[in-house]
Amino acid sequence: MTFLVGKIVEDINAGAPNNGEGEDNIGVVKSLRVGRDTHPYVSAQAFRRWLRDSLPAAEPRSEVTRSGTGKNQQAYTRGRPDHFLDDDLFGYMVAVKKENFQRDTVLATGTLVSVVPQSITKDFGTMSRGFAAGEHPVIHQHQLYSAVLAGDLLLDLPRVGVFETDGSGLRVAMPKAAAEEAVKAGAQTTTFRGNASVRLSLEERRRRVAVLLRALASLRGGAKRSLHYGDRTPALVLLAPMKGGVNPFTRIVVNRESAPFFDTDVLREEMTAWADEIDGPVSIGWAPGFLGDQRDRVKRELKDLMEAGRLVVDHPRTVLGDLARRFEEGELDGWFEDRPA
Repeated sequence: MTFLVGKIVEDINAGAPNNGEGEDNIGVVKSLRVGRDTHPYVSAQAFRRWLRDSLPAAEPRSEVTRSGTGKNQQAYTRGRPDHFLDDDLFGYMVAVKKENFQRDTVLATGTLVSVVPQSITKDFGTMSRGFAAGEHPVIHQHQLYSAVLAGDLLLDLPRVGVFETDGSGLRVAMPKAAAEEAVKAGAQTTTFRGNASVRLSLEERRRRVAVLLRALASLRGGAKRSLHYGDRTPALVLLAPMKGGVNPFTRIVVNRESAPFFDTDVLREEMTAWADEIDGPVSIGWAPGFLGDQRDRVKRELKDLMEAGRLVVDHPRTVLGDLARRFEEGELDGWFEDRPA
C-alpha cells in the first residue's frame, strides 16, 4: 500500500485566517500556548473547509442535512462516497432511523501551527459612516498576525474510491441498497483489508486524486477576507509516497533562531533511514521568494538527491499539477494497490 504523506506550509501576512470564540466586542484568532509562548494556528477543520471549497465548481458536493433543535441537533452529508468526491475523501457519519454509516477520512490533516512563536496584534476600528455630528462611533476590535504555519498531511491512496459494506466492529460506509446501486453503476465488489467492499473504477479513482491535488494547488479561504485578504495557496508543500502510514517528514520546517528554517540535514537523514519504505521521488513545491534565499540553499545542498531522481524541487503548482497529471495518465496506478507494507 502507498500513502502520500508530508507537510503543508502557509505564509500568513497580517491575517486572521481562522477565528476563535470572541471576547466582548473583540474578534479573537485561534492560538495555543507552549510554555510562555503563543502560537497562532488554523484548525484542521478550517483547512479542510478551505480545501473542500477549492474543489472545481463543476465537482458535485455532498449536500448537508441539518435536523433537530438545541442540544439535540445534528448535521450530516448524503453519505454517498460513490457519488461525491468529498464524501469519499473527507469522510462522514450518518446516523438516522437506527442506522449508522461512517467513513473514516481518507485525507488526514493536522493543525497548521505557527513554526515560530508570535505576538498577536489587536486592531482597533470604528463604524461612524452616516452618523450625525457628535454621535459616538461603534467601536470594534479584532486580532491579526503574521506567521508561517505548518501542518501534516496523509492521503491513504488504496482507500480512494473503496467503501466497506460490512465488518466486525466497523460502521459500514454505505447501506446495502446504496452498495447495490453502486455496483449496478459499474463499481466492483471486492475484499479490502479484510472487509467486503465496493470499489469504483480505476479511472474514477485516478480522477479524484488529481482533482484533490489541483484543489490543493489552488487553495483559497480564510476568515475576514474583507479586511485581511491574503494568498492561501501553499507556500511550501512536501509530499512523499510511503509504503506504510508513517510520516517521517514532520520535523523538516523548524524554528531556528526565531525564524522558520528548512532543515536539509533532517530531510536527508529521514530519506536515508526510510529509503526502503519510500516508493518514489519526494516532491517539494516551494513558492519563489518564500523564506528568502532558503529555496536556493536547499537546492544546492540537496543537488545530489535531485540529480539521482530521488527528490524534486519546483513551484507548488508545478509539483502538484505534475503529480495530478501522472495519476490521470496511469503512471502511478501501483500506488492504489493495497499491498502489505
